[in-house]
Amino acid sequence: MSSYRIEGVVADQARVGTIVFGHKQLRDRAEEEIRGYRDALKWIHEQGAKLLISEETIRELHRLTTGIGDAGQYKEKDSDIIEKSPDGRQRVGFQTVPASETATKMCELVSLWKDCFEERRIHPLILLAGMNLDFLCIHPFRDGNGRVSRLLLLLQCYHLCLEVGRYVSLERGDKERYYETLEQSSQHWHEGTHDSWPYINYILFILKSAYLEGYCQFVLSKEVSCARTVGGR
Repeated sequence: MSSYRIEGVVADQARVGTIVFGHKQLRDRAEEEIRGYRDALKWIHEQGAKLLISEETIRELHRLTTGIGDAGQYKEKDSDIIEKSPDGRQRVGFQTVPASETATKMCELVSLWKDCFEERRIHPLILLAGMNLDFLCIHPFRDGNGRVSRLLLLLQCYHLCLEVGRYVSLERGDKERYYETLEQSSQHWHEGTHDSWPYINYILFILKSAYLEGYCQFVLSKEVSCARTVGGR
């Protein structure tokens, strides 16, 4: 649900259990997308590092999490990121990779991940965050790029033997901070002179926060267990 709140997709809280766990007919596209996101998470958690980071996997994650007609397919038309001001005015926040170049750029992205991951030319955590940024700048799909990027982040963590995402959501980051750092790091991306560090630091903060939350939960569970043991004597 956190991933969808970032994008402004909401559902009736009273129906969350039905959407995620139930088998009843869903009411609208928002509920279908949330159910699909559940399925995508389940797929990643069950497969872990055995699930390849590939174009096929990325397209399948998109297919699962969007109810649009071109689900699982790269965009066919150019789609810039448009920002709206409070007074209704619009401006191009970022020019994404043209549709005609998207397939090539995605092939390059996955190939670079594989080469850098195997050769350890870059620290794995920096590589993970950097690829996430590049994916968002390529913007390969007409819609749903943000949620796919967060699923991809979870899958990459499994490949780095970081399994905190199995127990603590990696999607609880601050919405404003997410968009702020993405805008900062995407400037001049096409020229290759962008500053990746604002977004990289944001991703590292998300991972650190998840581990701290997981540790706190572990300590609390131990304290509760200890208290029950002592109380039962």
